Amino acid sequence: MYNWINDFFCDRQHCTRYAGQSSSVADITASIIQGSGLGPASYIVTAADLHPVMNGNRIVKFSDDTYLVVPASNSSLRLHEIIHIQILAAYNNMTPNCSKSKEIVFTARGKRGNSIQLPMPCLDIERVRSLRVLGVIVNDQLTATDHVLNIPASCNVLYALRTLRTPFQSLRYMT
Repeated sequence: MYNWINDFFCDRQHCTRYAGQSSSVADITASIIQGSGLGPASYIVTAADLHPVMNGNRIVKFSDDTYLVVPASNSSLRLHEIIHIQILAAYNNMTPNCSKSKEIVFTARGKRGNSIQLPMPCLDIERVRSLRVLGVIVNDQLTATDHVLNIPASCNVLYALRTLRTPFQSLRYMT
């Protein structure tokens, strides 16, 4: 088992074949291969030393996702935390995917708009009003509205797939 895991992390290469054509062989230098069986475990090991800089801030890691939680009292220090994450990622041979990064600012219901001053958006990170976290849609007022509204749409897709699958199952049993 040790040799198998060691081989997985050392001297990796990749090429792609499509329609009879092959790409050139490229070395894989990333410390984590997303979508691999060992990806989540290697992320946990690689990101083990990732901790927030400021007291009160939290970093939550799950599988290959990282969530930075900054309370309003530390909102002016968000950029400092993000730079810290980028430096540590580079040190651990990881590259944060900034295009997938999102910022959400939670506010109390009824306090949106003029009564509260939101912090300026952070770097090139898109600010959103709702965000999918571990399969649950969370909105900026911490209500379940967006998630509940999305459930019927998910059910419709599953129903359509089941309906489309039924004739093919019947044919399989007939042959």
